[in-house]
Amino acid sequence: MSLTNSRAVDADFLALALTTTADAAINTAKSAGASHVDVRIERVRTGYLQLRDARPETQSDDTVTGVGVRVIVDGTWSFASSPEISPEMAKKLAITAVAMAKTSKPLSTEEVSLASEPIYANRTWVSEYEIDPFSVSDEAKIARLADLSSKLLSTRAVSHVSAHTMYVKEQKYYADSYGTSTTQQRVRIQTQIDAVSVGDHGFESMRTLAQPAGFGWEWMDDATYNWGAEIAELPTLLAEKVAAPSVVPGKYDLLIDPSNLWLTIHESIGHATELDRAIGYEANYAGTSFATPNNLNTLKYGSPLMNVKGDRLTPHGLSTVGFDDEGVEAQQWDIIKDGTLVGYQLDRRISARVGRDRSNGCAFADSPAHVPIQRMPNVSLQADPKGPDMAGLIADVEDGILIKGDNSWSIDMQRYNFQFTGQQFHRIKNGKLVGQLKDVAYQATTTDFWGAMRTVGGPSTYVLSGAFNCGKGQPSQVAAVSHGSPAAVFSQINVLNTVAEAGA
Repeated sequence: MSLTNSRAVDADFLALALTTTADAAINTAKSAGASHVDVRIERVRTGYLQLRDARPETQSDDTVTGVGVRVIVDGTWSFASSPEISPEMAKKLAITAVAMAKTSKPLSTEEVSLASEPIYANRTWVSEYEIDPFSVSDEAKIARLADLSSKLLSTRAVSHVSAHTMYVKEQKYYADSYGTSTTQQRVRIQTQIDAVSVGDHGFESMRTLAQPAGFGWEWMDDATYNWGAEIAELPTLLAEKVAAPSVVPGKYDLLIDPSNLWLTIHESIGHATELDRAIGYEANYAGTSFATPNNLNTLKYGSPLMNVKGDRLTPHGLSTVGFDDEGVEAQQWDIIKDGTLVGYQLDRRISARVGRDRSNGCAFADSPAHVPIQRMPNVSLQADPKGPDMAGLIADVEDGILIKGDNSWSIDMQRYNFQFTGQQFHRIKNGKLVGQLKDVAYQATTTDFWGAMRTVGGPSTYVLSGAFNCGKGQPSQVAAVSHGSPAAVFSQINVLNTVAEAGA
């Protein structure tokens, strides 16, 4: 993998005294007794635009800038940060961090150590995008969302339209006391358009299936994502949903589209295979995990067709980087192989804690004011190289439901019992789509669900999906993460009627 590409890091970020600020913190902390020092200088700019019925409703443009200094002194962590980027402030932060570590030492319950990593000096990485969204005028952004919204509003099926886009440029300089120094810049975008029908039937809605991705504003061009086709189809789909019957609860074969299956992967595999959760070190926000280390290489997570990889390398992935926030180079590795749990997500501290030689690069902090914690890479279910296309998958189902798009979900604190809904539910009878249903939710345990996967779609069904808002930690941090997936068929999954459940 090349770690330098044709796009350049913004000159005004490079002008922020990055090297002299980091050197000041590292030298000061080492002189004060730190055995390890790492410094992150960051600028994260987030833009947001929302339209209601093709008219602007909300707009924001926020930038968070600062420096964070993390140290280990006598086996004890400490961290200090400031929005001011200067060598003078870096020295103050280093002194504060060392002093806090020494004060905390009597209260520490373990010696902190980090798994080793090669040194990467003066490395640069920029994500794969073409058009910086912040270089596009507000007028052009509004015009694009308004045009898509107006096309929906021109149809009888749609009463209202809500459209929003969020775009982020994240810039980081990392340096540590061993000699690694990296500069990175990545861009990501998420756009969703929600069509609403209001009438005698009450209220019904349907959202576009476009996923957030590591693209720039080119994501809004039909040549990159076919917005025109989806917007043209959405009113008909919404009208069908309004008239659709409510699902009869029972056991069904489910054909799950990547636009829905990504979230099931995220909740039942992604969080469950974070090793800090699996060893009970982390429980904030989403609990621990049933997939404990004593199950490694023995736990039958799913059917033999199930192969899941973690990676920080996938082009346009939301968790794709050149290096993580501990200076670890991006990698790819197996998490589930032929249905068996074989790997976890690691940062340098957890790696050392469990006796691993090396982290697989899963440390991330969402701002310079937060300390890096173990965060999810891109976690993806692999397509079957010889698997069927979507038409072939539909033809394989005699009595089932095709589910598209994500909506609400629920999962327990061990990542084991869950329930998911969606945006679209298409009835399948004798290998053919025969109309929509509504009020559908599917429920299972993690191992039963993945054990019921009987057919995995081929590469033509594979889509990279994901979210901007994966939460973890206390204080809470938010990370963007992608999950690639093919479409897949699951045999005899329990389907609930959400209206009946709500009224029970």
